[in-house]
Amino acid sequence: MSATASLTTLWPALVAGIAAGYAVALPVGPVASYLVGLAARHPWRVGAAGALGVAAVDGGYALVTGLFGTFVAGLVQPVEGPLRIASAVVLVVLAARGALAAWRERTAPDGEGRAETLTAPGAFARFVTITAINPGTVLFFTVIVTGGAVTGGAPDGGTAGRIVVGAVFGTAAFLASASWQLALALGGTLLGRMLSGPRGRLGTALASSALMLVLAVLLLC
Repeated sequence: MSATASLTTLWPALVAGIAAGYAVALPVGPVASYLVGLAARHPWRVGAAGALGVAAVDGGYALVTGLFGTFVAGLVQPVEGPLRIASAVVLVVLAARGALAAWRERTAPDGEGRAETLTAPGAFARFVTITAINPGTVLFFTVIVTGGAVTGGAPDGGTAGRIVVGAVFGTAAFLASASWQLALALGGTLLGRMLSGPRGRLGTALASSALMLVLAVLLLC
């Protein structure tokens, strides 16, 4: 591709990636609610690691669908139902664990218990897992790509051009998602400082668990 052709092709992919990253990240869903609740009960590094786990999956799905959008759609759509059930089950388990651990902390002698002990790598792995099984994310990016929003047409550089465009789209989606998820984690950390007592941590944990249960039910409807 020439320099002019490259800019003409990559600029729409960059804009589409940013827009798609924010579009999939901004709605307050089960993952976002869980991230805020977890960040409120842990140090900043743990919440930030969880946020980057979410963004890594968003960016990865954007990259894959940017390169193989139509093919991915054909693979995901037949198993969308089982994936939704799996997502709901994971949400219920996490909600129950969070509520039970928070209650144990509340009733522990001298309030010394912790609602949950989680390291930064553990938080990253956990949020990668719960985000990856959400079929809505990959289907969303597939619709964006197959609808022509990324390239606006076939790139002039053939296979190499499509790879570059897909990489730009995926990177832009990752950065957009990461910026929002980190903002949510920071908000959760600040909330945790304001509600740092055992009752405050119990309240945020129960609220987060309740919201996850509601969203799990809605996911199955």
